[in-house]
Amino acid sequence: MPGRSALTLATALFLMGCASAPPEVATAPAPPAVPPAEAAKPPVALQYLYGSPEAAVAVRATNARIADYGLWRIKQRPKDSVVLAPGAGVDAPSFEPCGDKPFAAVFDADETLIWNLGPMRYFAEKGTAFDPKIWDQWEKTGAGKAVAMPGSVEMVNKLRTAGITVIANTNRSTANAKGSEDTLRAAGLGEFKHGETLFLMGDDAGGSSKDGRRATIASRYCVIILGGDQLGDFSQQFNVRDLPAAQRMALATSAGATALWDKGWFLFPNPVYGPWEKLGWDDAFPSDKQWEPK
Repeated sequence: MPGRSALTLATALFLMGCASAPPEVATAPAPPAVPPAEAAKPPVALQYLYGSPEAAVAVRATNARIADYGLWRIKQRPKDSVVLAPGAGVDAPSFEPCGDKPFAAVFDADETLIWNLGPMRYFAEKGTAFDPKIWDQWEKTGAGKAVAMPGSVEMVNKLRTAGITVIANTNRSTANAKGSEDTLRAAGLGEFKHGETLFLMGDDAGGSSKDGRRATIASRYCVIILGGDQLGDFSQQFNVRDLPAAQRMALATSAGATALWDKGWFLFPNPVYGPWEKLGWDDAFPSDKQWEPK
């Protein structure tokens, strides 16, 4: 398929630095080199996400829904947050109680609040897989080279004006906290402070799982919004190792999860990377739906 190797490259780029990719994906082998004819332009997935008006409209619309939802939700006094309680299943959810805690909205950072244009272009043009040393430099020095996603500045400002604390929970490294603070600020998203409104991989023993960090946040705040580009931004249950594709789909579309999508849980489009990269033909195209022309 034209563009296949380039797309494979794109999906491998952020596997260590991305928001919530499961640990096993981070060990994916390096993709083949990008053929010269394809390297003349970005891989298709990168063209769509970072350059197309279609993606810009979709992302801006999601941010607008988030802002409207937040302003509507605080007019009530929610009994529960949208963070799952310890031991609760996505398919039969129960939640951390709110009590009289202040309101908060919790977002992933990469491909949720910001687009990481610098390393994405670098890796694609070089035809290389994700390099943790390069990504480490990006976390430290990327301020001013990442851009706020369409509508994210307006959304964040509306939530803060309404008294909702905006928190980032990302799998960027705790060792590079200052760089991530600087990057978010330079993108126009305001102040984030590590340990207070910025939570990073390494803050606890959970590794790439965000469940522990979410629990810490929910112990301090009534979390009325979770936003991310990967299902792991909502629960690590979606990222259980070797979870069959059909079961992952069933979990994401269960009655419990469906009641939360766009009603506290907000998912951003990201065709560039994610656990779905492992899907086979029969996962994406059921065998009983095969068709061939006569």
